[in-house]
Amino acid sequence: MELMIEKLLGFVLVLTRISACFLVLPVFGSRNIPATIKVAMTMFLAIFFSMVVRLPVGGSGVSAMQAGLLIAGEAFYGLALGLIANVVFAAVRLGVHIVEQEMGLTMSEVLDPLTGDSGEPLSMLIEMLFIVLFLGVNGHHLLLMILSRSYDNFPAGSIPTIPAMTEGIIKSGTVMFVAALQMAAPMLAIFLLLKVVLAVLARIVPEMDVLFMSFPLTVGLGLLMAGIFLPLVNGFLPEFSQWMGKLLPL
Repeated sequence: MELMIEKLLGFVLVLTRISACFLVLPVFGSRNIPATIKVAMTMFLAIFFSMVVRLPVGGSGVSAMQAGLLIAGEAFYGLALGLIANVVFAAVRLGVHIVEQEMGLTMSEVLDPLTGDSGEPLSMLIEMLFIVLFLGVNGHHLLLMILSRSYDNFPAGSIPTIPAMTEGIIKSGTVMFVAALQMAAPMLAIFLLLKVVLAVLARIVPEMDVLFMSFPLTVGLGLLMAGIFLPLVNGFLPEFSQWMGKLLPL
């Protein structure tokens, strides 16, 4: 009986961490994946990890209040893991959104199939391309490896300290903004050069309507440079893996 209680508690703790992580984890937490598929994946992974991970606390020595605290800690740890990965993953969309603001395309919104909300077409295109590249290099294995490493360092029933998880979440936000600016920096430099050229033309040829010409030039140049820099998105994948390893509380 005590062995059954211990196994059941271990399974609930593992299921809680994985479920909380999958709620906000990129790719796996997408709204396009049916709920039945998410539940099946969560249960399958929970059964697998519950068979291989160890439970540091015996089931017989855990009261109902202690069990509730353990489950709450596992939920918070799983949410922290998924949130950090999601925030770093959002750097791609934020970088493209910065470029779209310079191009004046923020008003052209369409339905985003990934989130179900409205979004800009260029950011959705590059984000979907990044997801395809991410899955093409077995990036989903990286996300599953995060769960595996979390159980290696913090078995079911033990979690990092709250300051460590909070620090990881805060640093992931910093990394997101830095990475987004790094991705958008070449495009911003080109737009700045274009504005300088238009300003010089406005001084040389005062009769020219610079405001009328700036919009099609900005959009056209932005789309051209986006097509040129599109293959470089693949270079973000190794950096993504490095940031995940540094920021996650594993």
